[in-house]
Amino acid sequence: MPQCVQECVHVQAWFQATCCIRTHSAFRLQTLSELLVTWCPSESMGNWIIDHGPSALILLVWTGINTFLFVYFYLFYDRGDRFFYTRHIIGSALSWARAPAAVLNFNCLLVLLPVCRNLLSLLRGSFVCCGRSLRKQLDKNLTFHKLVGYMIGLMTAVHTIAHLFNVEWFTRSRQGGFDILSTTLSRLGELENETYLNPVRDPNATPTYVAFTTIGGLTGVIITLALILMITSSMEVIRRSYFEVFWYIHHLFIIFFAGLVIHGAGRMVRSQTPTNPPHNFTVCKDQPLEWGKVPECPIPQFAGGFPQTWMWVIGPMFLYLCERLLRFIRYLQSVTYRKIIMRPSNVLELQLVKRGFKMEVGQYIFMNCPAISQLEWHPFTMTSAPEEDFFSVHIRSVGDWTEKLIKMLEQLPEGAQGPKMAVDGPFGTASEDVFDYEVSVLVGCGIGVTPFASILKSIWYKFKQSSPKLRTKKIYFYWLCRETHAFEWFADLLQVLEKEMAGRGMEDFLTYNLYLTGWDENHTAHVTVHFDKDTDVVTGLKQKTYYGRPIWDKEFQEIRKENPTSGVGVFLCGPETLAKTLEKKCVKYSDVDPRKTNFYFNKENF
Repeated sequence: MPQCVQECVHVQAWFQATCCIRTHSAFRLQTLSELLVTWCPSESMGNWIIDHGPSALILLVWTGINTFLFVYFYLFYDRGDRFFYTRHIIGSALSWARAPAAVLNFNCLLVLLPVCRNLLSLLRGSFVCCGRSLRKQLDKNLTFHKLVGYMIGLMTAVHTIAHLFNVEWFTRSRQGGFDILSTTLSRLGELENETYLNPVRDPNATPTYVAFTTIGGLTGVIITLALILMITSSMEVIRRSYFEVFWYIHHLFIIFFAGLVIHGAGRMVRSQTPTNPPHNFTVCKDQPLEWGKVPECPIPQFAGGFPQTWMWVIGPMFLYLCERLLRFIRYLQSVTYRKIIMRPSNVLELQLVKRGFKMEVGQYIFMNCPAISQLEWHPFTMTSAPEEDFFSVHIRSVGDWTEKLIKMLEQLPEGAQGPKMAVDGPFGTASEDVFDYEVSVLVGCGIGVTPFASILKSIWYKFKQSSPKLRTKKIYFYWLCRETHAFEWFADLLQVLEKEMAGRGMEDFLTYNLYLTGWDENHTAHVTVHFDKDTDVVTGLKQKTYYGRPIWDKEFQEIRKENPTSGVGVFLCGPETLAKTLEKKCVKYSDVDPRKTNFYFNKENF
């Protein structure tokens, strides 16, 4: 079976291609040897800890802090003596409103930090203490940002529902709908020497009126609507298909944070303050009509709590303001076009020059074209090497922004400068660590090959300059594409590398495998005619193109066999489904013994 599948995958003739097409579903079947593989539970657990331990620890700490804040403040308001009279009117809804508010403060402190790109880039590259494990956590910044956003959404829902009950009960109490104690408490504040407990001062007010006329109510409505719009527009289907909608609506965070800071200024939640003589609620709660008439029961005094949200978010807001200021400064810096090239498969290559710009392999930039939109910034991985005197990006036509840019540049006369382009970055990614491993596995899907173009170019320059700093001894490169034209712009680089490796007697340094995942009858006929050529009919390379998808179990077994004592870095720029598959394979084929083969999974995130 393995030999049959291998011959099927590596097509060299028409009947082999036909066989591959007919048995494509067989790629999913496990061989008998794979079915007989058994894991030691401790080994699989050890691999999981090595690969996911730091992420799990961060998640555990974050969850623990959230849980502690919720429980602590719930009990604080549910059992605190100074909130006894407040609880008498609105019950446990007080605790259910205030506990989520504490969790909200903590998560609103965190939510801006993962999107401070320059801060993360500084942490990633400037400090010695930022090792490989920590850098991998920084690469998951957007995942953490989403997680914190979901927590903010959940706590906002609980907080809002609890306050809806609070407003309803405050309103009914002000209208005398409850017992004598509640009515007496709600009427406090009508005389000069009294302070109020019930924030609803008008007996004829309705809950809707309170919600839209008080500081807490109005800001609560505004920030809740802003949050709903931000979360819904962040859904995968909207973000991928209508990026502009996501981009613009997400800027409602400015309104969200402004409303959040003001929200507590109304001081709607009030508590009892000390008086002289003291008001003992355990004695006085049963005789509210005697308050102020007997010495032991003076009229109780109340005050609103000091707003604290601004103290939680002022630091992150300042950092993010500095982040945006730095982006604006970079926006003003001049960027010139060195070369504009249209590649096959509707891919645009831009070679750009910017004064003082320095990059590392695998990094990405954000680009803004004011002629298309003043506000939209889009991320693109750089395909140039640090050794080159320019930086380049390859842009595929997906979405309105990229389509407009490509059409605009296609209409330019040859040699002309394109429209003004602003560049923010560069920013670090997981691919920066590729040279930290003795063995690296690079997996790209479609245009996702771009970070690896930078890496392979840099390798070529290092060999050309005989750089002694190159620690990497072996690279495996996999590129999966649906159509043949997608290979063309990248094949030139691979041909140069082939010649360079052959000239230095290092043919084994780079093993690359190109997989075509979609083909038709015309392509099959073309393969049939030219199957006996020394070079591949698709790419012109010595290495022939495979058809279908890699059998990852087989590939990982082969890599482990060839590198029995190496740390292997697996780098992916591709879809989430493939990421899950490769991550599982890394755990499955890693050895707990650090002296043996261990796979470390890394994924590009934008």
